[in-house]
Amino acid sequence: MPDPSVPPTPAVPLSALLAREDLALRQIAGPTDPDVVIHWAHTSEMADPYPYLLGGELLLTAGVHIPEAAGSGTYFDDYVSRIVEAGGTALGFGLAPVHDTVPRALVAACESFGLPLLEVPPRTTFSGVARAVWQLMAQARLAELRRVTEAQQSLAAAASRPDPVPSVLRQLAQRVGGWAGLYGPEGTLIAAAGREPGAEARAALADLTGVVRPRTDATASTPDSTAAVDGRTAAGGGRAGAAPADREAPRERGQAAPAPASGAAAPAAPGIRAAGVAPRERGQAAPAPTAPARSTAAPASATDTVAGAHLAAYALAPSHGFVLGVAAPRRDPADHTIASVAAVLLSLLTGEQQSGTGAARTSALVRLLLGAAPEAVAPLLGTDPWLVVHARPDSPGAPDPVAASALGAALGSPLVDLAGDVVRVLVPADREPAPQPGWTLGVSDPATPAEWPAADTRAARALARARATRTPLVRHGARPGLADLVPHDEAASHARALLGPLAHTPALVDTLRAWLSLHGSWDRTAVALAVHRNTVRQRIARCAALLGTDLDDPDVRMELWFALRQ
Repeated sequence: MPDPSVPPTPAVPLSALLAREDLALRQIAGPTDPDVVIHWAHTSEMADPYPYLLGGELLLTAGVHIPEAAGSGTYFDDYVSRIVEAGGTALGFGLAPVHDTVPRALVAACESFGLPLLEVPPRTTFSGVARAVWQLMAQARLAELRRVTEAQQSLAAAASRPDPVPSVLRQLAQRVGGWAGLYGPEGTLIAAAGREPGAEARAALADLTGVVRPRTDATASTPDSTAAVDGRTAAGGGRAGAAPADREAPRERGQAAPAPASGAAAPAAPGIRAAGVAPRERGQAAPAPTAPARSTAAPASATDTVAGAHLAAYALAPSHGFVLGVAAPRRDPADHTIASVAAVLLSLLTGEQQSGTGAARTSALVRLLLGAAPEAVAPLLGTDPWLVVHARPDSPGAPDPVAASALGAALGSPLVDLAGDVVRVLVPADREPAPQPGWTLGVSDPATPAEWPAADTRAARALARARATRTPLVRHGARPGLADLVPHDEAASHARALLGPLAHTPALVDTLRAWLSLHGSWDRTAVALAVHRNTVRQRIARCAALLGTDLDDPDVRMELWFALRQ
């Protein structure tokens, strides 16, 4: 992962900028390491540019700020040291109109502090250099996105193979050019692929997986000793009381960098950096080694570098304890994104394997296909109540399988059925469905598996009402009513007698039910039934004629509604 103190932009090799013939830049001092990269181009004529730098910049100056007697004092040493202290990557010095040559004292200072110094010829403008940096960044971003997209597609394809876990690990190792392994809840290596790292790196990676794996035993540390992760303590999620010793606190413009806090929290482990924790400042002493902090809420990922190998560990399905370990020759944002995608896929695969819910669903389906009764299969899915959710997209057209699966994931259930323009989802009753952007939902009341058919009908009615009233989500209201005062058999017999004239025309029954539920609104009933409003009027008139009653009478409406609910 890139240093958090630099801008979140693609890194551009300094050598690539020097290779641009149209710029004619020339490096005249400092290291020529091909790994030197820049993240930004910034122009400043301030004598102290420190407050205006984020880190990772190519700082451009024409030397307007340089006093006449600068060469005989410590001006250039102070100037270059402040650029290095702020995290600047390189300095570009423009020739003309102020200086005809680069001051020798500046060249010496850049050599002394290890800062690359570029000579910018008079014909090259600073804006041209900045534009070239942006062009190189755009090319790097495009290449990064293309690499991530291709990796996502290959990982998804690997997850659908007969041996999904080894296939995903092989693809991940190939994409990052290193090694990937899956560690079980006890810390044992279950499966691996790729070029195996050295013994020292393997041992460090095993320790790193322990940092991200949740611990629930009595040896878990207290919040005071918990490692800081993403600005939060791993134990409780609140912000740590003091910044870690190797983290620089934010500074205001023009404010000097503060000294490290004496009460800083210890790092997670020697050399190990949890996600979001910045490395030490240049020249700052390393903190004293401490034992890894362990807690019941481990960080989602942690990184380390050992023996030239970049190591990373990702917690999978936290409640199950699986961890993905990765060792690669480099660590950049694309590698982190690719490993994160693999971690999500492996979380799904290991979660299914550990919980057994996938096997239970498969067994239930096989039994149904072989002729078992639904009530005999229902115990495989548990005895707890479920909700039936009906959903339709707000946009025109039928939903596709990908959108249906995404909706199921958002509702927290893989039990999804795409039937025409309606998506049906079975959701455990303890997961309260919430409105979903772009969807209209109808939710049944809690029902056991034996009651699912009736709950399915109630969810369909709730969806129709939601669409008619333009409400994102409508829940079926199961509450005591008049039906509880009348024996069920008698109520059903009365309903059959009252609605007998309509019994052979289901469309009339459905229209009457929707029309009554929507308080006699022609337009809303038409929307709910997906028919023309004139069709609704004709059907309601037909109902009134067959029943031989006045549907404008509230007593008649109440009695019919009572019968329709049986």
